[in-house]
Amino acid sequence: MMHQPRVVTRSPLLNVMCNAAFKAARGLVRDFGEVEHLQVSRKGPGDFVSIADKKSEKCLFQELKKARPSYGFIMEEEGEVAGDEDYTWIIDPLDGTTNFLHAIPHFAISIGLQKGNELIAGVVYDPIKDELFYAEKGGGAFLNDRRIRVSARSHMAEALLATGIPFARHTKQARAQFQETLEQLMPQIAGVRRFGAAALDLAYVAAGRYEGYWEPNLASWDMAAGIVLVREAGGYLCDLQGGEDFLGTQSILATNQALHQPLKDSLLPSYREN
Repeated sequence: MMHQPRVVTRSPLLNVMCNAAFKAARGLVRDFGEVEHLQVSRKGPGDFVSIADKKSEKCLFQELKKARPSYGFIMEEEGEVAGDEDYTWIIDPLDGTTNFLHAIPHFAISIGLQKGNELIAGVVYDPIKDELFYAEKGGGAFLNDRRIRVSARSHMAEALLATGIPFARHTKQARAQFQETLEQLMPQIAGVRRFGAAALDLAYVAAGRYEGYWEPNLASWDMAAGIVLVREAGGYLCDLQGGEDFLGTQSILATNQALHQPLKDSLLPSYREN
């Protein structure tokens, strides 16, 4: 059963974002129920999933536009829509598309809100697990109605990290860079996970499930909501050049406080050299 809106202390803005995510999620859950049946067909579920993605985005656009008519949009499928104010929704209607395509129940809707150049609110909703992650600048981060914080682990040997792995569309250089990074990290840490949904990876750092997450080659909609979640959960963020130009460098490293510097020292040299 999907998480339903109820009386909580969320702000009006977060309620708008959460309710839009709930509504779009209903369609995704119905469509996900059909994907498994399509796995055995010769054509496969690719076209069906593409339609599901676009339907989710259309629903999010309509709901957010109705609630805040003057805000702009940056969307994965339809691109940018200018607004009349200095506010922009940054949305991914189906983060974890490949998982969805293969009937793997690990995907999410991600909605971030940017004011000027600052990210001020984020919602990541996993409808299959009924987990709603949300945060607003200065208000803390929450999972459903429970306050969340980043992990308190302080030793690299205890650290569980998440990342993405370069695949067919990436360059040979990117794959070599990834191998170099793993060779540097693996002797120091407890493990690495690759679950295929960047928004959820960031939400899991915020919830203390991972000690850190890094990945290059990300789009704004992959990161926007998660950046707010990690910050409000007490985490530390930088791009893979060591700055905070996440959208410009299309990269991110998110950690707890204690492991931020050790992970920067291990990871960033591989990316600065390229």
